[in-house]
Amino acid sequence: MSLSDGFFFLPPAVEHRDRWNEHRDKHILFSGEMICSRHCLVVPVEHPDLFALYEALPPNYGLGRNMLAGAFAGIAEHSVMYPVDLLKTRMQILTPSTGGLYTGLTNAVSTIYRVEGWRTLWKGVSSVIVGAGPAHAVYFGTYEIVKEMAGGNVDDGHHPLAAAMSGAAATIASDALMNPFDVMKQRMQVHGSVHKTLAQCAKTLYRTEGIQAFYVSYPTTLCMTVPFTATQFVAYESISKVMNPKHDYDPFTHCIAGGLAGAFAAGITTPLDVVKTLLQTRGLAESEEVRSARGLFNAAAIIKRQFGWSGFLRGMRPRIISTMPSTAICWTSYEMAKAYFKKHLD
Repeated sequence: MSLSDGFFFLPPAVEHRDRWNEHRDKHILFSGEMICSRHCLVVPVEHPDLFALYEALPPNYGLGRNMLAGAFAGIAEHSVMYPVDLLKTRMQILTPSTGGLYTGLTNAVSTIYRVEGWRTLWKGVSSVIVGAGPAHAVYFGTYEIVKEMAGGNVDDGHHPLAAAMSGAAATIASDALMNPFDVMKQRMQVHGSVHKTLAQCAKTLYRTEGIQAFYVSYPTTLCMTVPFTATQFVAYESISKVMNPKHDYDPFTHCIAGGLAGAFAAGITTPLDVVKTLLQTRGLAESEEVRSARGLFNAAAIIKRQFGWSGFLRGMRPRIISTMPSTAICWTSYEMAKAYFKKHLD
């Protein structure tokens, strides 16, 4: 028997009327006229609609638990998929060094493995471990708060506008924190990079290019990530609604919906990702024109002039390949952590 049948099972420990009244007063959901049994109580639910669905935040859930779930998801996502992200960055570089020229994804993997060793695929991973946790905590914390405020948890209906607003707000907040770490990550990923540690990279970047180097790509990043996240969240909510209309905890649904949503969003925002990569790695470029890039439109003009329209699609394949499992891991990890905390609420 389940909640859909209009009943709620109480644990065996609640066997006495006084103890039951305390439980009743705490939750304010059940009638005091109960029938006790030795093993459990079968309680009629007077207001089943008051039970929060899995996707909704219960009153005592707490922002801290939600942010912790987000931090767990962010670290899991970025750490597991980091090698593919490195490949994407290298393939998007407009003027790479001789050793950084690749004919395709397979050639990039074999060349890096043969010349630089497999450890190179993890170069710079410390930046995402340090930055992704706090950034994703802010990301999912903002998402849940704005979704609640926008009415995304009002009923069992579909709320694409609330999902889009939640995703956009979450991106703006988290990218402000993550952007410097993303810049350092890509500086360490580039072939021939002299940066060995995150601290060294930060010091060198600040000394040679100033504080603005950490945020020169932020407007472009938002131009990419806001539509990316809004699209991803709407797609995720839509696919989840079809696959899991009861909003139960279903890892398979979260994995498939997250992966498909991420792949779709990644594909349509690749041109802006190419522009962002140019701005974030400009200090390492051999071309003076690239080194002097100052913003979204200037960087886009450079790409168009040097490579034509096809230049905006550089790295699309590894971007989709990395994003699809990344978002699948991220959503699955987040929903798993969220379900765990809800199950173990005090």
